[in-house]
Amino acid sequence: MSSTHSLEGNFVVESDKCTYTADSIVSDYTYETTVVEGNVIKPVETKMQFKTERKVGKTGVMLVGLGGNNGSTCVAGAIANKLGMTWDTKEGTQKANYWGSMMMASTVKLGNDARGNAVFTPMSNVLPMLNPSEIVWGGWDINGANLGDAMKRAKVLDFDLQRKLYPHMKDMMPLPSVYFPDFIAANQGERADNVLTGSKQEQMEQVRKDIREFKACNGLDNVIVLWTANTERFACVEEGVNDTAENLLESIKRGEAEVSPSTVFAVASILEGSQYINGSPQNTFVPGVLELARQHKVFVAGDDFKSGQTKMKSVLVDFLVSAGIKPVSIVSYNHLGNNDGKNLSAPSQFRSKEISKSNVVDDMVASNRILFEEDEHPDHVVVIKYVPYVADSKRAMDEYTSEIFMGGKNTIVMHNTCEDSLLATPLIYDLVILGELCQRISVKREGGDKWENFHPVLSLLSYMLKAPLVPSGAPVVNALFTQRCAVINVMRACLGLAPDNHMTLEHKFESTLAELQREPLSKKARLS
Repeated sequence: MSSTHSLEGNFVVESDKCTYTADSIVSDYTYETTVVEGNVIKPVETKMQFKTERKVGKTGVMLVGLGGNNGSTCVAGAIANKLGMTWDTKEGTQKANYWGSMMMASTVKLGNDARGNAVFTPMSNVLPMLNPSEIVWGGWDINGANLGDAMKRAKVLDFDLQRKLYPHMKDMMPLPSVYFPDFIAANQGERADNVLTGSKQEQMEQVRKDIREFKACNGLDNVIVLWTANTERFACVEEGVNDTAENLLESIKRGEAEVSPSTVFAVASILEGSQYINGSPQNTFVPGVLELARQHKVFVAGDDFKSGQTKMKSVLVDFLVSAGIKPVSIVSYNHLGNNDGKNLSAPSQFRSKEISKSNVVDDMVASNRILFEEDEHPDHVVVIKYVPYVADSKRAMDEYTSEIFMGGKNTIVMHNTCEDSLLATPLIYDLVILGELCQRISVKREGGDKWENFHPVLSLLSYMLKAPLVPSGAPVVNALFTQRCAVINVMRACLGLAPDNHMTLEHKFESTLAELQREPLSKKARLS
């Protein structure tokens, strides 16, 4: 019977399709797609080269919302892992880990060994990658508490771990942040004691200065800015205000009301050449921001961390529709008691979250016209309530009602207790790791003479995001397995390896199985 093996150390691809130099890995790759023209199906091959820079530069991450539950937990987790911390709980001794991070705690199949056994390696082992333990952390927060006190206030981590981390975090202070009260719930006003003053233009210039100084003071090669602060209300997209890059920059100078704090941070980041990632559901990326990112060739990605209920939904609905089962009603209820829940108790902020949670099933439903007519969708309701007592331990309850064979009904009910920040924090690591990797990958098509980077709207990060931002004209993909395959297969392409297609034909015929049994055990693993 076939089994699996692990490859923990470094490996080399021996192939005329993959070349290693001191600075880069260059691969020859044939991208195979299928074009449908009416009733005619045409296979298409596109030959290209991938180049991946091997050096991982010294990277800093500036979090907007550094002192919040996610921000303080993110920094605390990186420190605990870097120092190899252990702590005592009522279940016994725990050790720091990166569980919940796809990039740090999952494995990918490389190929098979000589006997046909699958060989897996950590995803972080496939290409040179950033390690969260080596990141320099900083950022902004509207509340001035030091990170040690912010960690205590969040009540996310075990007490003994907090006690050990506090000396390492008590001197870390968030920079004053942008605060426009109209964009977040009024109940956040009591926390806002560490805010920038002056016009919107002056505040944006200060954020730019903060990024430059953070980069210079820490000797960084690269700075990534990530929003993990409160959900804002949606900004109105208005002609002459935020519809073009030029209009947006002028609107900031004029202090236009519909320019949100997150958009100010995005513009400042882009102008400083720093990748910007939006972990909340608001429409930070108005058309003017996206045009500015394209002009400056700076990556942007969003929106909204996909950590618990929505991640399960993107798996379950994909399963139902793929199995020929028709989901007709999806009702999702949440209650939580952290500051995120408090902010979302305001109607306009909840509306931003409701939109990002509701669209997650659209592409899966649209893929099956046997089950769904055009423009037909399941009834889909999302409810979020603020219950202070449960704190960061969010409860999510879902009911999926589906139509099955011969008019039957099937109902699946799920209860999910989510440690909200402990699920979201590994996504921050993943977004930063994958975002940094994408900065080192370039592609050249056959016959071309220029290396090309990914589109500034970095849709490859969709696995971690509820409402994936994609380039204009590109389809939105929400199915979780498909999103993960895209990440893995891009990494394989960087090594000149074909996509992992799951056919395993070597295990489907007597002749091939017999050949595998005759192979000596000492033969090297095959990367296929």
